This record gives sequence, structure tokens and C-alpha cells, in this order.
Amino acid sequence: MTPGTTEILHRLDAWAAAGWLRRLDSSLATFVSRLDPNASPALLAAVAVLACMEGRGHTCLPLTELAQPPADMLGWPQEQRDELEDLWRTLPGDVEGWVAALCASPVVESQGGGSTDTRARCDGTAPLVLDVGGGQPRLYLRRYWNHERSIATAVLLRTEHPVAVDVPRAREWLDRLFEPASAQAPPQPIDWQKCACALALGGRFTIITGGPGTGKTYTAARLLALLFALDPNPERMRITLAAPTGKAAARLKQSIDGSLAELSGKVAGRLDLARLTGRMGAARTLHSLLGATPDSRSFRYNARNPLDLDVLIVDEASMVHMEMMSALLQALSPDARLVLLGDKDQLSSVEAGAVLGDLCRSAADGHYDAQTCAYLEASTGQRVPDNLRAEGGRATPLAQHTAMLRESRRFGGPIGQLALAVNAGDARRARQILVEEHEAAVTLREGQPAAAAVHVALHGRAGAIECYGDYLALVKDRSALRKGEPDAHAQWAKVVLRAFDRFRLLSAVHEGEWGTKALNRAVRAALADSKLIAPSGEWYAGRPVMVLRNDRELGVSNGDVGVALPSATDASALRAYFLDGDSLRSVSVSRLAHIETAFAMTVHKSQGSEFEHVVLVLPPGAGDHLTRELVYTGITRARSRLTLFDADEGVLDAAIARRTQRASGLGDLS
Repeated sequence: MTPGTTEILHRLDAWAAAGWLRRLDSSLATFVSRLDPNASPALLAAVAVLACMEGRGHTCLPLTELAQPPADMLGWPQEQRDELEDLWRTLPGDVEGWVAALCASPVVESQGGGSTDTRARCDGTAPLVLDVGGGQPRLYLRRYWNHERSIATAVLLRTEHPVAVDVPRAREWLDRLFEPASAQAPPQPIDWQKCACALALGGRFTIITGGPGTGKTYTAARLLALLFALDPNPERMRITLAAPTGKAAARLKQSIDGSLAELSGKVAGRLDLARLTGRMGAARTLHSLLGATPDSRSFRYNARNPLDLDVLIVDEASMVHMEMMSALLQALSPDARLVLLGDKDQLSSVEAGAVLGDLCRSAADGHYDAQTCAYLEASTGQRVPDNLRAEGGRATPLAQHTAMLRESRRFGGPIGQLALAVNAGDARRARQILVEEHEAAVTLREGQPAAAAVHVALHGRAGAIECYGDYLALVKDRSALRKGEPDAHAQWAKVVLRAFDRFRLLSAVHEGEWGTKALNRAVRAALADSKLIAPSGEWYAGRPVMVLRNDRELGVSNGDVGVALPSATDASALRAYFLDGDSLRSVSVSRLAHIETAFAMTVHKSQGSEFEHVVLVLPPGAGDHLTRELVYTGITRARSRLTLFDADEGVLDAAIARRTQRASGLGDLS
């Protein structure tokens, strides 16, 4: 190694020891230095930054971020920036210098513009990839480069070649499926639900995005009816519903079934929806659908062994990370239709990537070309507004297969107004809504201790009485139950679980006084003091738990939330009960190894769920964890009432101002 190489590795190790970087970040730089003993300090610095960014959800490192010390990208506080600036004075000062330094190494493969050095590998084995195409050079770890290219290639193949549509028949059925609820209903400028169905009918890859209450699953149900109506052999159509978590999958099936039942009357005599959809089966998690292999990244279904289906509808697509989306697209046959449903403004997955957000980057602007506009008018009778028509070169193939639902039928009150204000980055308006006379719907508690949030969790508040005391009172009152009456026990368990799901305590983080771990301990202690629970060990009646790992043998999935209750046959034996729609299942608590108590849960893990009353706590010192997307996602988990705890003055405003920006190349498709 050169003296410069040794010096920078020592510096990176020191930063990792101080906690400024992860050990993984400095170790990757050391690994690269062993592969290339002549590695430049610039390459090793870039590798450490790239690894750190991957840990923060990014899939690549734009080299424009390296022209200046990347303290903001790394999330370093001011006191750590002097050392970073000292190092950066010895490194290239512009993008061209960084490109030259990276391409000079055989561990970097150049893509998109040709290599500047013949030593750079081009055989697909180099651990790093530098994409110099498109005017925005980006450095990737090979794995994420492969996933991103796989997704981009699959999306382009599916969107560049529309499916032929019998437009007159499509118009007839769309008019039937979306006829106005009443003649007195005020006309809307454009029915985006109707347009979304038309777009999905004409393609094999469709994104339907929209906020809570915009009717994504309502639209998907009508799309299924439309596909059945226009298919020459509807009995043979194979349809699958899926979502990232078990909870989200159950909600998707319940919502789709409800919409289809409501729709049956409109198509009676023309289409036997009950018979045609009866073969769909339960919605599945993506891991289950693809056939995840334990302790492996591989799946049973892939490009060589594709899924046996014609239509796949995936809900909560914002939670699908890059690796999973790549695997899903590879496992679909070329003729299968994929419909992604999700809110582009919600939190992205915990793992690296923000696939839905990247693909929907321009969804609000439409960018529909003349052909798409003409097709929508002919098939739906809807005219695309001028401001959503394509100008210049903005008519990408993906845009022609993306529909954004813009009217919320549920969030018209203070919660909806608050969500819109947060989404727009308008902290002043958000505070105005929170302090106005909306006590029954939203309220702001500032500068109060964590104990105040625990008190609301136990007792509710004025105007929002839902709390954990409700379901625990039902747990204690088993007077109507008698041994040997399984039906009565099952009904009681369902009532308990539904009562539990009316309230939830959400935080941004796990650690600290306001983190989920401390809040769970505090709620447990307060409930015990109030005699609402009687914990004598790890397990006790009323303990809510979240499953942390898929277990096919037990029939539980990562994200499932249940409650420990006495079994139907032995009151001294506890089982964890889970409710999927109206279907109850249970597992002996002794068999559940990978779980955590769920009085308090992170906003990330609450995605795919909704509760009547949500207590959202914004802890101080959470830094980059507190973002606009997190606050928006937490707010929109509440159906009717929200209590927001702003632990320190300015935390809410700072969170609304901080957007999640994950570096990726997928946005080039939108």
C-alpha cells in the first residue's frame, strides 16, 4: 500500500471507532485496498461514503456529492465536520477528478460512457460500478447496480409495448363500473379511478398511487371486474393479491372483497363476480408468494421458474425495497400484468431503495402524451387537463402507465388537512391546524414528558377516548365464556383484537426515553400499576406482540400483530391470537421465538395499518430519522383522531422541513 492509502485507512478506522462511521464502512474500504494495493485515497474515501449511504437507505453515491465534504449526506453534526474538511482538501475538487480517480482502479467497472482506463474490469466481476451515463455519474456497489438495472429493464420492457384494447367494449364497461352514485353528485373535473383502470387495461405494468382514502383498492376491484368482463376466458384468469407484510395483505384482501361485493349488484346478469373471484384465495406476503428460502436471499420463483399467474396486484408498494422489487419483476412471466398500489409520499422501506417514490417522481405532473390522452378520452370519456399533458421530451413510457388518484373521500377533515400541509412542507399551516379547535380530531402536546404520552395510551384524552384500557377491560372480563365453547371464545378474541386495533402509540425510533423500547416498558409498568394486566413473566394475558420473522410452519409473517390470550380449552395456557379480516388464527406463545412487545411501535412498522386514534411522538435528538415522510405516514395511520407529542420546541418544524432524499438512478425512468 502507498503511504496515502495507509493514512486514509487509519483515519477511516478512527472515525468508525468514534462512531462517526459504521465498522462496516471502514472495513469495506480496507477490503477494496486489498483487492487493489494501488487504490487511491479518493477511491477509499468514496467507498466508505458509499457504504455509509447504503446503510442510510441510498442505493448509490452521486459523485456531485463528493465535490464538497459530504457531511450532510453522512448526517454528521457540526463538531465532526472539521476532520472531514481536512481530508477533503487532499482529494479531487470536481466531479471529473473523482471520475478519473475511480476509473483508474480495476475494482471499478465503468458503465454508460466507456472506461477511461483499460484496467477497469468490464466482465461483471468488479465489486464497484461507476455509471457515467446520463450526465450524473453515480458509484454503486455491484449488488445494487444489478438490482437497479434489473428493475429498469423490466419496467421499460413492460411499458414500451401497450396491450391492444377493444376500446368500445372498454368504454361500455367502464361507464357501467363507474356510473355516478347519484344524479345530484357534483361532477368531478376528471375521474382518476376510471382513468387508472383504463391505463391498467392497456399495459402489463401499472402504478396507481394516491394518499389515504383516494380509493386505490376500490379502483383495483373495478379493474378486476373490467379484466374479467373483457377476457374471452375469464374462468381461466389467475389472479393473485400480495403485500409486503401479513397485516397489509389481510387488509388488501378484506378491502378488495368488500369492494367486489358492493360491485356485484352493478354487474348482475352480465358478470358472475362471486364465482370468478372465488378462486383468488387469500392475499399473500411477497416472501410467501416468491417462495423465500430460509437463511438465503434466493427465491423458489424467478426468471427460470416464473409465477403461474396472469394478474398480480401488490398493495403498500412503498414498503417494497429494491432487492424485493427486482426479484418480483424477474419472477413474472412477460405476459403477466403487475399493478402496484401505494402512496408515493409515505416512508420508503427500511432497506435500501425507494422504488415506488423513484418511479412516481413525476406522477403529480402527469406527462401524458397525445396517444395516451386520446385513448383515455375514447375509453373513459375523461379529458386529461392541459397541465397534465406532456411537453417536449417528458412523455416517458412509464408516465403513460402511472395514475395518481387525487381526491380523498376519507381525509377531508383536520387530519387530512394536516397531512396535506405536512406533505407540502408547510410547517406554519400544520401548526395552525394543530392548535385550532379540533380537539376531537387532532391535538398538539408540546414540551411534555414521555409519561404524558403513556397516560393517554392508558386512559385516552378529551375528545379521543380510544386507548389500551378498552381492550384490556375486555381481556379481564371473561364472564360470558365457558370452557368447551370454542365459538364463543373465538368471538370474544375477535372483539378483543378489534378493540386493541382502535388505538396505537407510534414513535420514530427504538432507543431513548421516547423510543419504542422505553415506551413499551413504561406502558407495561403503568398498566400493571393500574391492575389492567398481571405480568408475572415474559408472557401474560393482554400482551400485544409483533412478529419479527416469517415462519411458514407457524403460519406467521414479519409484521403480524396479535395479542396473547387464554386459550379456549385451558385458561392457564396462553396463545397469541391474530385477526386477518374476519379470520382468526392462533399460535402457542411457547413457539413464538421472534417477537417484540407492541404497545408502542415505530412508524415504519405501522405502515399498512390504520387506527381510530393514534398517539404520534416526535422525540428530540432523533436527527435524520425525523422526516416529512415519517410525520406524514404517522399522521395518516389515524382514521379519526390524532394526538401529536412534540417533545421539544422546533422538532415538528424541523421534521417537516427535512425530506427523505435517497440517491438512486430509477428516477430517470419517470
